[in-house]
Amino acid sequence: MQGESVIRHEENCHKHRVELMLHTYSERIMDFIKKIASWYFSRQALPYWCVLLFDCMVVLLSGLIVVALTHGVHATLNHLFPVVCTLGVYLLFFVAGFRMMRTYSGVLRYSSFADVYRIGVANLFGITCIVVARWFFSFDKVFVPIRSKDLIFIFLMATIIMVGSRVMMKFLFEKVLEDKNLKRAFIYGVKEGGIALAKAIRMQVPTRFSLKGFVADDDDMIGHMLQGVEVYRNDDSLIEQMKAKGVKALLVSPLKREELYRRQDMVSSLLDAGINIYTYDVGQKWDGHSDINASQLKEVDIEDLLPRDEIEVDLDAVARLLNGARIMITGSAGSIGSEMVRQIAKFGPERLILVDEAETPQHDVRLMLKREYPELDAVTIVTSITNAARMENIFKAYRPQYVFHAAAYKHVPMMEDNPSEAVLNNVQGTRIIADLAVKYGVKKFVMVSTDKAVNPTNVMGCSKRICEIYVQSLDRHNKLLEAQGQAGMTQFVTTRFGNVLGSNGSVIPLFREQIKNGGPVTVTHPDIIRYFMLIPEACKLVLEAGTMGQGGEIFVFDMGQPVKIADLARRMIRLSGATNVKVEFTGLRDGEKLYEEVLNDAEITKPTFNKKIKIAQVREYDYAQVCQDIDDLVSISQQFDNMSTVRKMKAIVPEYKSQHSVYEALDKE
Repeated sequence: MQGESVIRHEENCHKHRVELMLHTYSERIMDFIKKIASWYFSRQALPYWCVLLFDCMVVLLSGLIVVALTHGVHATLNHLFPVVCTLGVYLLFFVAGFRMMRTYSGVLRYSSFADVYRIGVANLFGITCIVVARWFFSFDKVFVPIRSKDLIFIFLMATIIMVGSRVMMKFLFEKVLEDKNLKRAFIYGVKEGGIALAKAIRMQVPTRFSLKGFVADDDDMIGHMLQGVEVYRNDDSLIEQMKAKGVKALLVSPLKREELYRRQDMVSSLLDAGINIYTYDVGQKWDGHSDINASQLKEVDIEDLLPRDEIEVDLDAVARLLNGARIMITGSAGSIGSEMVRQIAKFGPERLILVDEAETPQHDVRLMLKREYPELDAVTIVTSITNAARMENIFKAYRPQYVFHAAAYKHVPMMEDNPSEAVLNNVQGTRIIADLAVKYGVKKFVMVSTDKAVNPTNVMGCSKRICEIYVQSLDRHNKLLEAQGQAGMTQFVTTRFGNVLGSNGSVIPLFREQIKNGGPVTVTHPDIIRYFMLIPEACKLVLEAGTMGQGGEIFVFDMGQPVKIADLARRMIRLSGATNVKVEFTGLRDGEKLYEEVLNDAEITKPTFNKKIKIAQVREYDYAQVCQDIDDLVSISQQFDNMSTVRKMKAIVPEYKSQHSVYEALDKE
């Protein structure tokens, strides 16, 4: 009895182990099935299976219809099971084609010609495989025989139904479901750019725009249908037609972008009507052939809408000169200086010597170079250009071949209150750098000046004019020495331009902050105007003018059309979408004038290698007299007597007439 009990116990244990093992295996199998099911029928995968099953049903249904039409409905129903089995086997070949071309992977509402192509190839592959299999394996002896021409009809019917269903789904989604939630848009441009843009926005996932029309300047396309929508004339009635269709956006063809920027009346009308403008932002010209990525459509910013012509610069010629050279940039942490660092770094200089007294921005430039140009030998130095001993140490150690001098105090109201500092930094600092350039054999010295140096009305503009006078007289002095067989190889070039967009202290960042805070947006005077240029554009012109100049020139940049600051403020408010922000006029600041000039009244210009760059012909100064005047000016400035300092500045630059400033009293002496 004891033996039977042991045997029974062992049997129970074995049975328990078997049950446990089966339970474990069944749990593993169920977990595997759950994982498969959770993926197959997840929100991501489920549409794929739905599309695949739909396409399979289309193939079976097409086969049944063709067989019924050929043999009759009654005969087909009598042999329904073998017919379905035959079509089921044939379906496997179609599924192989679906898998090969991934016909089920596209989102139906974004179907395109590419999806039609994939469906056609997949179905053709399936039919071809069926024909080959029937030839080699005698399918007709096992399955219901289906004639070859019936197979062709099955292929055509299935393809038509599959393509038609996708077209219908796309139409329903666009016209019924999605159109209510999209921003209705017109496209400006009907040629290659407009067509490519229309295709791009319809292919974008998710869709952002619903196309309601095209806008054309040429009469030959007006009234025609394009991409299923009408082409409208670009005239005074355009805004009303856009409003009638509920259009809230104008998408600008890459080929029409410059045209739009030139038509400021059109831009103003669109913004006044609350219509957003979108352009294709690729950072360069569209080649007219490549696909357009709709995700690169961006709403225009104020910088995009300022009237200016496209600037073309021969950067290849600049690169040939600066490649492998030792280049110093003063003011390298400023708006202009830092952009020049970025552009020159692309040319592969032997070394960059970067000088600025602002530690944190200079550190930012240092990090940028390490990140974007890790192989570039760049020396970042924190010091003032007025530290003569330190600057000489830098020139002696690094021996720059080119110097781009962008370091300066530039804020007009600040310098109006600190004329001595304007002289010591701008004038004396420039003289120190220029003299060291001669001493250490720099090939070319390029000074960045300003339009405020022309007929100056403030301390800052006058200080920059004195800098221009010094480097010009020094260049002339060098040429005389060179003619006498003495040293004097350094060429001095001056570049003069107006305000740059986005620079530190410019009005656009200030206006943005004021609009963000609910206003008011402060403008000094209703009639004040300024010239504007993008920082990269200005720097490219500086590089070309500086490297191409022969020395002694003052290069003047064509700044395009001037912009009324009050209009700029109102346009920024409209772009922001704000409705309750007002413009407030605060009065001209000390030393500020209503408009900036590029040339002195007595100056004339002559053309250069670039239509956007001209040479200002100005009066010549005696080098010895200029040196004496600057010595006296610096000596007075070191006494920090504002009136005496400005009095001497006016003596050096007689055209300097103060406006809205305490120094107007000096003009009456």
